[in-house]
Amino acid sequence: MTIRVVVADDQMMVREGFSVLLGAMPDIEVVGEAVDGREAVARVAELRPDVVLMDIRMPEMNGIDATREIVASDADAKVLVLTTFDLDEYVYQALRAGASGFLLKDASARQLADAVKVVAAGEALLAPSVTRRLITEFAKLADTPRAPTAARVGDLTERETEVLVLIAQGLSNGEIAGHLVVAESTIKTHVSRILVKLGLRDRTQAAVFAYEARLVTPG
Repeated sequence: MTIRVVVADDQMMVREGFSVLLGAMPDIEVVGEAVDGREAVARVAELRPDVVLMDIRMPEMNGIDATREIVASDADAKVLVLTTFDLDEYVYQALRAGASGFLLKDASARQLADAVKVVAAGEALLAPSVTRRLITEFAKLADTPRAPTAARVGDLTERETEVLVLIAQGLSNGEIAGHLVVAESTIKTHVSRILVKLGLRDRTQAAVFAYEARLVTPG
């Protein structure tokens, strides 16, 4: 299957650069570009891409608000946030808004393509060592668990809670299966049930939930 991508960035050189790099991949097609968040929302509705490369700082509508609108519209598109800094408070806000992960703008062509494929497959977090550090850093902004978030933890079984904590620590399904000494298919089932019970889109949202519910303590 070909992964259909929309690139949203207010800098033409960035849009064209990413489009050229991704267009050279046999299984990725750039189907559209957007110069700001408002246009990105319209492009997603029109083109129904699989992945949106979303810059955060854009005129008219920023990437956070655009991500929130795209997620609220029930679009199938996964949002991959583009940022210049690996510790950017706006990235955490974008993850909370529904983004599936983030990527530094100085990523190589291979890293860019791999990130698009990972997000399209629903296998976020991206770059666990960096993303986990970012989430941990900005989860500190909340001194106490959000009441609705904490209450929803009670909907999970003990094993599902355990899996959720490991997701937040950046482990893949295979790594979680090895840690718990169960089949990977069992972990996939647990992850699916966790997302359904908590009303979350993907693993990145699950990780943010775990931090906000204080299942994982920032440090």
